[in-house]
Amino acid sequence: MAVMTTTPKTVTLIGRPGCHLCDDARAVIGKVAAETGATVTEQDITQDAALHDRYWEQIPVVLVDGEQHTFWRVDEGRLRAALA
Repeated sequence: MAVMTTTPKTVTLIGRPGCHLCDDARAVIGKVAAETGATVTEQDITQDAALHDRYWEQIPVVLVDGEQHTFWRVDEGRLRAALA
């Protein structure tokens, strides 16, 4: 088994309850994070006015280490490459 020598990256899913695209994104993120050792966090735009104002037209939004990676649909291969 390979030993990780760097700090795992953090994937943040920004979404809202009842969002089917957020559910799809969560599944892809969970799979890729399990494979890569990434940490996953979630933020709800209905609980944060600044997030709502910034992202409400784009959810789900995925950040990797705080930088926007994608929105609407998560491409598994692209996310895996960003976490490699």
